Amino acid sequence: MQRICVIGGSRYFGKLLVERLRAAGHEVTVVNRGSFAPPAGVGHLVVDRDDEAALTAALAGRAFDAVVDQVCYTPVQAAVAARAFAGRTRRYVMTSTIEVYDPATAALPAVPPGTPVPEESVDPAAWRVAMDLPWHDAAHLEARYAEGKRQAEAVLARAGGFAFATVRGAHVLGGGAREFTGRLAHYAGRVARGEEIAVHAHALPTVFIHHEELAALLEWAATAAFTGPVNACSDGALDVYGLAGTVAAAAGREALYRTVPAGAEASPFSFDRHYAMDNARAKALGFRFSRTSDWLPGAAAEALAELPASVPAPAPASASAS
Repeated sequence: MQRICVIGGSRYFGKLLVERLRAAGHEVTVVNRGSFAPPAGVGHLVVDRDDEAALTAALAGRAFDAVVDQVCYTPVQAAVAARAFAGRTRRYVMTSTIEVYDPATAALPAVPPGTPVPEESVDPAAWRVAMDLPWHDAAHLEARYAEGKRQAEAVLARAGGFAFATVRGAHVLGGGAREFTGRLAHYAGRVARGEEIAVHAHALPTVFIHHEELAALLEWAATAAFTGPVNACSDGALDVYGLAGTVAAAAGREALYRTVPAGAEASPFSFDRHYAMDNARAKALGFRFSRTSDWLPGAAAEALAELPASVPAPAPASASAS
């Protein structure tokens, strides 16, 4: 049994993480602003993580074996957390993102075309931090999401006082209505309505992970001993045509496409730049991944089943077998 603090953990795979940790017998404490209550048997500290004085006061007299930070988006937030948890935890795990490798948002080391990106392509210990940028501004943060994550990793990697690990999650799917981004629902709706899906002519593959698998990996990371970044993605990269085709098969329909020029906006996960990660490090450390093809058909069927009544119902599952 370990004492584990989860910052955030109120929705989607963060909520699953809390439930998994509790079921495994750990003493779990959730830190959030109080909009969602954790499940029974889980401690709850209601505090704004951006308010350093309030966070420090709320943590007074408490100590943890590990912290899992689900909602760290900026170097300022990371610095506040590093100071507040100094001497209060031996391990700190930050949930990061595949977006840190987006070549459109930073100059990154080149990798051969088609090669999944390894963790060392973004080294948090060496990444430049700019605390004076307007990270408090919502529009700035949205536009610099990937950079905010890179710099948050950098601050925590250099903080000292605890072992630091970061989990760079692939595009997360599954969970039906709980998948609050609505990206899989976008495909389900367009396929069910017979609408065209905007794609790039030469769409490149990317990687995905099921929300339950990411929760399992974060649970593993919280109690493991490794440090540094790990990429978290199911085996089997997929391009937008493969994703839409899986949804169409689950619906018993054909996917329709509309090609857009290079650089133009397209449907989610249609990328005209390389966007896949290498998960070899997590495997070498002992985590076993599923294959995307194992869970994506079920996730697609779940998204189709939860479409509004105004959307034509998908065909029976028996009609979509392929």
